[in-house]
Amino acid sequence: MNSELDSKYRLIRLKDVLNFTAISSSTHYMHIQQGLMVKPISLGANSSAYPLYEIETINAARISGKSDEEIKQLVSELMKKRSEVY
Repeated sequence: MNSELDSKYRLIRLKDVLNFTAISSSTHYMHIQQGLMVKPISLGANSSAYPLYEIETINAARISGKSDEEIKQLVSELMKKRSEVY
């Protein structure tokens, strides 16, 4: 597998997401409610994770200076793409 595919299908846990985004868990969940962060994927009854490439994409948008409205649109597109994988 090439590195792009590795990143696209790699799932990371909340602890890693918080490290990558440099925000607190309360801010993270507030961002999910506001549409500024993707929702986690359920891995089972008590387990969830996030696609690494989605977190990287959102971080890149923030670094490039995208507005909250632009990030909300990006998050919406990322969530839609999840249902189109297969």
